[in-house]
Amino acid sequence: MNIPTEPIGSLPRSKKLQEAMEGFAQGQVTAETLDEFFDEAVSETIEKFESTGSAIITDGEQTKPSFATYPLAGLTNLAPDGVVIPFEDGHERQLPRLTGGPFKYGEFAGSYLPRAKRFAEKPLKQAVISASAMSLLYPADELDEYTRESFIADLVDQAVEDIKSCFENGAETVQIDFTEGRLSLKLDPSKALLRQFVDLNNQVLSHFSSEEKSRIGVHTCPGGDQDSTHSADVDYTDLIPTLMELDVGKFYFQMASEAHPDRALTQIAENLKPGQRAFIGVINVIDEVVETAETVRERVLNAAKFIPVEQLGTTDDCGFSPFSDDIATSREIAFAKIKARVDGTRLAEDVLDFGRTANA
Repeated sequence: MNIPTEPIGSLPRSKKLQEAMEGFAQGQVTAETLDEFFDEAVSETIEKFESTGSAIITDGEQTKPSFATYPLAGLTNLAPDGVVIPFEDGHERQLPRLTGGPFKYGEFAGSYLPRAKRFAEKPLKQAVISASAMSLLYPADELDEYTRESFIADLVDQAVEDIKSCFENGAETVQIDFTEGRLSLKLDPSKALLRQFVDLNNQVLSHFSSEEKSRIGVHTCPGGDQDSTHSADVDYTDLIPTLMELDVGKFYFQMASEAHPDRALTQIAENLKPGQRAFIGVINVIDEVVETAETVRERVLNAAKFIPVEQLGTTDDCGFSPFSDDIATSREIAFAKIKARVDGTRLAEDVLDFGRTANA
């Protein structure tokens, strides 16, 4: 029996990489020098990732400014005063605001893969930001000469190209980050905004074949920035049924930090379709305590009470450092947690294999 286990994506950047990125932004570090720092960071990250035993890896998003804003690199039609996302500990993140059209991505996620492929021996996973997250760039008041309808058409085209760029550059799996899903219920308890988000993302997904969609997944969590969340107080069961209308082959669910995991697991099982797989979070990325393999094993075995084992996978609740300046978790702790996930998943496989053999 094999229970696949996958990371979410980001890992903490080293202090020297953060300083180099800041220096480049201030014009104190050349592009060539920054590129050398990127090579070193990606090479080291992949080497450590592969040493955990993970069958599929990422580049740790070492060269991304953040999981959400990489498409905006170099764009000039943005203002800084966009949507504000408050976190439980009081800090905020703010998206920019679109000032005019047309809307085009400045960077596609697939552009990060060639560097990673130079160092990787194992298959690579690449995360992309959802079209629904990017839709928050459009201001509340309609722009002159660039309607919301025109923006959405451009956005869908760009989001499709973003995913395609990952496959074209060798990604084994593409993960759509949809952390705004749970947040949308806080902004609009009527679920109209969530419905709008799901419909928009399904427009993007309609451009892919069944085989491609089997390799596309959606990640949901209540945020995980600087060891704080933005929507963990929203009832997970209000999100899951609508979320699982997304036409993908994989779902990645935050669960290790969830207050009532069994309720959520019940709903996942009720909404999981044939051919889909639910990757359940067994690592709490906002807790600095490193899980033991035995703790992970028990979380996997609990999930297996609800979800058919042939449709079960494991993952981390969230990325460890979704924004490049997030240093709440050390690299050492992050890699130790990843290894615990891999080892604990294998322990759970052994238990489940033994149970099947005993009942045969």
